[in-house]
Formats: sequence, C-alpha cells, structure tokens
Amino acid sequence: MSSQKKPHLNLVVIGHVDHGKSTLMGRVLYEIGAVDERIIREYEEEAKKLGRETWKYAWVLDKLKEERERGLTIDLGFYKFETKKYMFTLIDAPGHRDFVKNMITGASQADCAMLVVSAKEGEYEAGISPAGQTREHVFLAKTMGINQLIVAINKMDTVNYSEERYNEVKNGISRLLRMVGYKVQEIPFVPTSAWYGDNIKEISKNTPWYKGSTLIDAFDTFKEPARPIDKPLRIPIQDVYSIRGVGTVPVGRVETGVLKVGDKIIFMPPKVSGEVKSIETHHTRIDQAIPGDNIGFNVKGVDKNQIRRGDVAGHVNNPPTVVSEFVGRIFVLYHPTAIAAGYTPVLHVHTATTPVTFAELIQKIDPRTGAVAEEKPAFIKQGDAAVVRFKPMKNVVVEKYQELPQLGRFAIRDSGRTIAAGTVIDLKKVE
Repeated sequence: MSSQKKPHLNLVVIGHVDHGKSTLMGRVLYEIGAVDERIIREYEEEAKKLGRETWKYAWVLDKLKEERERGLTIDLGFYKFETKKYMFTLIDAPGHRDFVKNMITGASQADCAMLVVSAKEGEYEAGISPAGQTREHVFLAKTMGINQLIVAINKMDTVNYSEERYNEVKNGISRLLRMVGYKVQEIPFVPTSAWYGDNIKEISKNTPWYKGSTLIDAFDTFKEPARPIDKPLRIPIQDVYSIRGVGTVPVGRVETGVLKVGDKIIFMPPKVSGEVKSIETHHTRIDQAIPGDNIGFNVKGVDKNQIRRGDVAGHVNNPPTVVSEFVGRIFVLYHPTAIAAGYTPVLHVHTATTPVTFAELIQKIDPRTGAVAEEKPAFIKQGDAAVVRFKPMKNVVVEKYQELPQLGRFAIRDSGRTIAAGTVIDLKKVE
C-alpha cells in the first residue's frame, strides 16, 4: 500500500522531562525502519566515547533535527514515519526546551498524542506532582483539543518489569486523565523499555502479565479525525518567506476549510489580500489543501513584510475574526500567589502571541462540577477555574471555541511557565 493512500496523522509526544521521550521515539523510529541501523551504530560509537551510551536513540532525533536545520529552505520542522495503517508526522522532536509553548502553537496541530511516563522510583512521582510536567502536559493536551492518547509506561527495566509498579503508575495516570476528561477505557497503556526495546515492536518475554498490544500497534488504534472542510477557511501563519523567483510564501497549517489555487484570500488583522498562485506540501505541488495539511503557498499581491507569524488567512468573503477583547473560560495551572484584575501576562493562541490583561474576573467555577462558585471574585489562584474578560495589547484573530475550536483555544504564559489554558466563549469584534 503506498503511503499516498494512507491517512495522515500528526502525533505529539508529551511527558515530564527525563522520562525517556526522545529515547523512546528514537527507538520507535529505529524499530519501524525509519532510521538506518548504520546511523544508530555511528551514534552508539559516539555515545560510548562520551560514556553516555544510553543516549544513542535520543540522538537519532537530535541528529535528524540538525541535519534538517542545515539542509532546507522551507521546512516545517517535522519527522515522518509510517505504521500499517497510518502515515505519521512527529511534531517537534520531543526534547524541545520550550515544549509547552510549542504544544500550544504546534500541538494545536496534533491529532493525537503519546504520553511517556517513567515507571522509575521517584521519577513517576515527580512527574505527577503539582509542579510536574506530566500533569501540565496532560491538561494542555486536553485543552488544546487532543482527544486521542496512548500511554507508554517507560523504563520498566528499572523496576524489574514489576506488574505491581505498572498498575500503580497506570492507576495514578488514569486518575489524572479522567480528571481532565479523557475516556480512560479507550486508552492503551503499554509497559515499555526504550533502552531494551520491550513491547515496542514485539511483545516482551519480560512482561508475561501484559495482555495488550505493542506500542507500534497501539499507534494504529488512533482514529482518523474529522477534517472540517465545510467550515470557513482559516490558516494561522507560522512563518513567511520571500523566495527568489517565486515571491511571498506564507507557511502554516490549514485548520478549517479548503484552500484552492486561484482563491482570493485575506490576512487578518493586517487586512492584506492577494491571490493564491501555488500551494505545496512537503515539497509537492498540490491544487488544493484541506484541514491538517501543512503547506507553503505563494500569494500574489502581498509583500513579505506586510504579514507575519500569528496572522490568519481566510477567504475574502469570510475573513478571520479580529477581536479587541474576548471572554474565556480558563483553568489556572500554576501561579505562585493570586491573580487579580490588571494582571498582564502573555496570550498564546494558534500561532499568535501578545501581552494580554485580565480585564475582569467574571466568575469563579468549581472545576469538578462546572457550577459557578463565586460571582466577580477579587482574585483567582492555582487550581481554580474561572470566566475572565481578556484585553490583548494588540488586536488578534480568535474565534469562539463552539464555532471553530481550532482557533478558540488559548494559553496564558508568564516567565516561561504556563499559567492557564482555556477556551474562548465570547468576543468583541473589531469592525
């Protein structure tokens, strides 16, 4: 079966730092045959010299990333692999420093996620602690609309492949997943060792008690997401290039609608319009692009410096919605003290970022029941859910979550931490 015919899914790998995301993904790519054995051997030699043998699979991703960064003009920063059923694009090799931010801008693009959790004593506990990233990533994945998940309980070799420890970790993670609204009964939990390859391509003799599938087979339990082609066209811009002999080439992912060669499109907020001359995806020319496609498209009549990352393209007859204010329902993931009206952190929505003020705290909500706990609270703190009126410093494109969820999810960040994440429930349009 040619890869053209296989449905395409975007996969993001999440989980606490040091739980083995890079090593596990490197191992998966190696087992699937997406990476040549010779390359792995070279890394192994290199790693041995440095006395860092356990790094060889993690290096697979880093090396690929370096090679990519050297080689290409328009590159969407992704790595591909295929399973029996799907063509996967691995978004953002998972060792990324500012991962959460990428998860917001990048993983608003993911169709599905693999959560990697270490079974190692102390590591699992650190990940699910209030300050841990396991908790933060799970919450963000759900808020960003990633509804499909598989869980790899990794480093099983460090706990002697203990079924008891597997169950302890599985039950703890299940509680966390249930709390944010995942259907846990649909989620595969695979006990793995990235280092020894247990249950990645073949079922391991070390876990005779495990009755599920291998990790690679678990990827095929994902369902193909609906492609919202009947909705208005929205393409948040990630980058804009000016290519000699071609012209202005914005790059982004089609979130909703269909883009065709010859379409007249407008970029908002700047209100710049032009005509689509050509579209390409992964260096292949296409006549039309649908939701999920990562594309570069040449637009006639638009200059490179008229548009930038964070702008959104749509059809001229149904332009993206620009707002001066919006109301969001948020959950406060982290804050050292308390948040009052006037607080001004940074808003991340699709590919846009701008400082934003908490203009008014409208309601505090009980996160478990969704019922209103308090009208017009004086402040909100970590663990609270709330309805807030936000005023971005500059006009920004957002849509109501109910209408276009892809552009109605956002996160609030401050000094490198994600403070809150939420969805847009109401907006004040700029005419």
